[in-house]
Order: sequence, then structure tokens, then C-alpha cells
Amino acid sequence: MKMKAKPSAWRNRVFLKIWLASLVSGTAVAAHDTAATWMMNLMSPSGLFISLMASLASLPFFLFTLPAGALADAFNAGIILRLANLWLAGCAGALAFLGWAGILNPILLLVGVFVLGLGFAVNAPVWASLVPQLVTDEELPSALTLGGVQLNISGILGPALAGILLAKLEAPFVFGLNAAGFLLVSMAIPALPRTGCDLGRTLIGFVRSITISVRYVGQTQNVRNILFRNAIFSSLVVVIPALMPVVLLKELGLDGSSLGLVFASMGVGSVVGAIFVIPWLRSRFPTDRLMLIAQITLAVTYVLMAMVHHCLYCLVPMAFAGASWTLAASELWVAAQRAIPNSVRGRISALMMVLSQGAMTLGAIAWGLSAHIAGTRFTLLTAAFLFCVTAVSLKEGSRITDNRFSPPKSKKLSASRKLA
Repeated sequence: MKMKAKPSAWRNRVFLKIWLASLVSGTAVAAHDTAATWMMNLMSPSGLFISLMASLASLPFFLFTLPAGALADAFNAGIILRLANLWLAGCAGALAFLGWAGILNPILLLVGVFVLGLGFAVNAPVWASLVPQLVTDEELPSALTLGGVQLNISGILGPALAGILLAKLEAPFVFGLNAAGFLLVSMAIPALPRTGCDLGRTLIGFVRSITISVRYVGQTQNVRNILFRNAIFSSLVVVIPALMPVVLLKELGLDGSSLGLVFASMGVGSVVGAIFVIPWLRSRFPTDRLMLIAQITLAVTYVLMAMVHHCLYCLVPMAFAGASWTLAASELWVAAQRAIPNSVRGRISALMMVLSQGAMTLGAIAWGLSAHIAGTRFTLLTAAFLFCVTAVSLKEGSRITDNRFSPPKSKKLSASRKLA
């Protein structure tokens, strides 16, 4: 007897419309990031400003994601999403105007990166709650899978598109294209039922939930270990967005099209790894061994990037970096979801994302300053050494295997009851 296949979310016209709009916009966002990096390279002789772009992109998520989630509970999600995308369109359009007017400078571009990050930080928690409202329970697994597919496709097409456009046009055109993509998403968002939650009560509940989450983490060692390990990983993996563009642009002197090609190779590595390599590894190794493999591979990638002297030699290391980052991030997320009880899953997951973004913000600043003072190649080798040291020490000190990383049942239940 054949099991009935679950319906594809693509058959849902509302979801298909917003998925296609997100694919176009996501591709434009990835192209915008590549063009902004290239523009900063042209405007600033120092690689420090390129490194700071990664910090200012992560900082808004650290500061505003949790408050935005509270606001999303108090107001209509459709209105918030439209306003957030209009904000993003306005920010990208402003960068395009400043670029065409010839008055864009490194400081204004960094401000643009931050205000765009603010829009993404507000948009993210609301967007995560949108899909379950658009599809049926039977369509939800397909919708979540297609959401990941959209991100991967955008990650490949965006940098490649930027490389083509930068070779024929200037970066402001790409910024304008990104603004148009946000407007497309804003128009594709369907009308959602209005909510009438009390804002004051929602904010009070938000503050109380943060206090309870922090208290729970303090009482549960396994969850605390996961958050610590995730923060350490985030502070080291941010070397990729913070320093790799500096190596490619300042050390190797790549042009815009070559930069887009190298960034696209990272997306290809992530997709190939997620489809073929990661399932094969998961069938043979426990979680802690997979984390060790991913971190050691990233360390080797840093060493290779410190040694390469040609664009073509960057393609394979960046592809490995994309696959390894995907593997490690997914294993940390799965380990966290297995260790966290349902009663606090949403709050601890949000706290994990905030801590991760905070670690990336501080890490990008630290690595950027190190590269500015001691040199990019020395900093990459130092990051590779620390990746190896932390990978081995954390593996020995805290195992996150599938069976051993859940807290004892009695302790988990007692901690959960205190949150009720």
C-alpha cells in the first residue's frame, strides 16, 4: 500500500506568490551585499571598513530581534511586514540615490548597512510566523523545505548576478534593484486577520519571558553549554564575512565579477553539502564528531585562504567553507532543539539567536581590528589555530551526542515546572 504524498505548498497560490517574490528579493539582497562590499573596496583604502560591515549587519539582530518579536504579537503581522519591507526598500533606494549622486562615502555606507539590518531584524521574527498562517498543516513541511531552497538559490544567484552587473553597470544600480525587490515582497504579502492584543500587556509579558528564559538557562547546564558553544562558534565563523572579502579584494585584487563568482561558490558548497554530504555524514557519525569535522574543515579553509594567491584557488576553499558552516550551524541548532523542552523552546531559541548575533558582532570587530593591526594572513592563521583548539577542548569538555546531551528527565521537568 502506497502512502499518500503530502501536498506541495507550491499548489497554494498565496504561498507560491510570496515564495516567488521572496526568491527575487533574496537574490537582489545577496547581489546587494556583494555590490556593497565592492563599493566599500573602491571607496576605502583600508580593509577595516569592509570588516566593520559584518559587525553592523549583525548588531541590529542582537539589539532588536526580541523586541520586534514582542511587537509582532501585539500588532497585525501583515502590516508589520509591509512596513518593514517599505523601510528596507527606502534604505536600499537611498543608497542607490547617494551612489548615483556621487556623495556616498564609507561612513554613509556603514550607516546604510546598519539601517538595513534594522529592517531585517524587525522583519525576521514576523516572517517566521507568516508561513504557518498561509499554508495548511499538510503543506507546512513542504513550505519549510521550499523556504530553505529559496535561500540557497538566492545565495547562489545573487552574487553571480552582482558579478555580471558590476562588470557592466555600477553598484548603485544593484542597490536600486534591491529596493525594487523589497517593494515586490511588500505587494505580495497577503491581508492577514487583524489582532487586538494589548501592547502594554505584551511588553510586560516580553520582559517577564526574557527573565524566565535567563533563569532557566542558569539552572540547566546542558542548555547553557549549547549556548556557550554556539557563541564561541559564531565568534570564530564570522571570520568568513569579516575577513574573506578583505583577502579577496585587498590582498588578491579581484574585480567585481570575480568577487561575485567566489561568493557564489560558497553558496554552491552550502547547497551541495546540505543535499549530498551532510546526510551521508549524519548516517555515520554522532553530533559531536560532526561538529569536530566541520570546525577542523573551517580551520583548514582559513589556512588555505591565508596562502592563496589566485582567484581560482579561492573557489574550492570557499565552497568547503559554505558546506562546513551549514553542517556546524545545523548540528548546533538540532542539539539545542533536542535539549530544550517544549514549554520554553521559542524563548530559548530566540535567546540563542540573539547571543549568536552578539558574538558575531563582537567577533567581526575583533577580527577586523586584528587584521588592520597585525595583517590579514596572520589573523586568518590565528583564527584557524583557535578554531582547532576550541573544537578539541569543547569536544572533550562537553559532548552533544544525540543520546547523552539531554538533561536528566527529573531536572528538566523540575526546571520546566518553574516556568509555568
